[in-house]
Parts: sequence; C-alpha cells; structure tokens
Amino acid sequence: MHPAHRPLRQRASLIIGLLLLAAVASLVVAGMTGSIAVALSELPDALGQVLRGQPDSLAASLLELRAGRALTAFVTGGALTLAGVMMQALLRNPLADPYILGISSGASVGALLALLLMCASTTVDAAALAGAVAVSMLLYLFARRDMRGGAAAEGGASTLLLTGVILSSACIALVTLMLSIAPEGRLRSMVFWMIGDLAGAPLRPLPWIVLAASLVYALRSARAMNVVALHADAAGTLGIRVGALRKGLFFVSGLLTASAVTSAGSIGFVGLIIPHACRFAFGPDHRVLIPAAVLGGGSFLVLCDTLARTVLAPTQLPVGAITALIGAPVFLYQLHQLRK
Repeated sequence: MHPAHRPLRQRASLIIGLLLLAAVASLVVAGMTGSIAVALSELPDALGQVLRGQPDSLAASLLELRAGRALTAFVTGGALTLAGVMMQALLRNPLADPYILGISSGASVGALLALLLMCASTTVDAAALAGAVAVSMLLYLFARRDMRGGAAAEGGASTLLLTGVILSSACIALVTLMLSIAPEGRLRSMVFWMIGDLAGAPLRPLPWIVLAASLVYALRSARAMNVVALHADAAGTLGIRVGALRKGLFFVSGLLTASAVTSAGSIGFVGLIIPHACRFAFGPDHRVLIPAAVLGGGSFLVLCDTLARTVLAPTQLPVGAITALIGAPVFLYQLHQLRK
C-alpha cells in the first residue's frame, strides 16, 4: 500500500467501525425498549432462546417481536439512504432523495389499490412492487436517450427529474381519488401506509439481498461516482463509462426504493437528510460515504421506530411521522448550512 493511502484507509476504517458500533447499540436499545422494558442483564439469555427458536421467557418473547421489527427498520433505512446517495450522484444534486422521481408514488398507487380491494398483505406488497416497477419503466422509456451521459449530462438529469415530477403528480392524483372513495374501515390502514409504518412488517430475506447486492454495486462504482462528481464534462475522457454508470445508478436506486417502500410504505426524509449529514461529517468520497450512509440510515430508522412505538405506548405511531418531525428541522438546518 502506498504510504499516502494509509491515513485514508485508517480514517475510513475508524468511521465504519464507530458506525457499526452505533448500529449494534441502536438494535440493543430497540430490543430493550417498549411498554414492558427488558433489562440489559436479561438480553444475553433472551437472545440465546430466540436463536435456538425456543423463546420460553417473557423477555425472549418480547425480544423476538422487537428484533424482527428493528431489523426490518434497519434494512429499510439502509436501503433508503443508499438510494439517496445514488440518486444524488445521478442528478448531481446533494438535496435529491429516493422519492424524487416518483417511484414511491407508483408503489403507493399499487398498494392503496390493493388495500381498497381488501386484498391480503402479500398481495399489497406485490401490488406496491408492481407500481414502483411500472413507474421506473415509464421513467426509463421517456428519459432513456438523456441517460447516455456525455456533454448533455446536465440536460439528461433535468429531463429525468421533470419526467419523474410529472409521473409523481399523476400518481398522487390517483392516490387522492382512491382515498376519497375509500370506505371508513379501510381508510386508516391506507393513510398509515402512505405515511410509512413498520407495525406488522415481516422480516424477509429479499430486502437484505437487494441491499447487499446494491451495496456491492455502489462500492464498485464509488471511484467512478467520485470522478463524475468532480469532472462531469470530462468524465468520459478519463475512462468513465458515464452512460452505463447513469443507467446503473437509476436502476439500482429504483430497486432499493421499491424494496423499501414495499416493506414499510413511504417513509420520508431518511434518504434525504442522512446522506447529506454523512457527506457533511465524513466528506464527499463515495468510498466512505456509501457504507457510512447505509449504517447511519439504518440506525436512524431503528431509533425513530423505537420512538414511534414507545412515546405514546401502548398506542403506536407511524414511523413516517417521527422521521418527518425530526427530518424537517434537520433539513432546514442543512439547507441553511449549504447556502452559507
């Protein structure tokens, strides 16, 4: 290793190590906290019972329920923040978020239509995924010529953004129509899904597979993302396949957004404030920013979900309301700092 690279590697290792500890701490807090608290001294024995598949004690039963929800929150937060980093690189805008292209609005149309028709939860998830994929395909169809990079990269980003805003507006109109005709018995679940809610969200392997594969792609593309961020017009002459990179960022961020929205509904601000905060704290190098954002976003959503189910216990709030209450002032502060 070149001597000049050692401090950078050591700094990255320190940042990732500290964030890993923070992630573990957030999961421990989520397991301990609730309307019935679990003491820290009871956690090792309770965890052993859960891992053996024999939760005999009350602490183990509570931990089993809370751990599944906390892990779902972590993978959802990680997916949203990674999608936010990639979307900001794609649009070359540090204030872009995963929902900016309307993919979540497409998922909302599919999910609310299934809820309106009183379908099973698996059908709701499938409908949300189908809606997200449909909007992604329409986006690509309308903006594919502008995603080839090159000298027109800025214009391509603007076209993609405007197309997403228009499709999102159309989806929001359909959502409003469905909410206006929904019976009272279905309206509460539809509104909670719109806000973002982890209550009853199952722990499934697919979101983890999507996040792991996307993280591998993002880390392999980190150097190219750095070059495009610094030298957008000359990136092609520096050996970067700009068109392939832009298409990859678009499809992978869309897949991450669809995965997160299907799991927990439309949870706002996570993919907006966490990547920007990590960039402010750790610098713009995507080799550090990408894993830092995934760990930070996962930990943030775990803590927000813990607040959502404990602040008014036994009443549970939608986690999207908590992220919005925290995210709005943080975003305004970040925006003020950006202008300064």
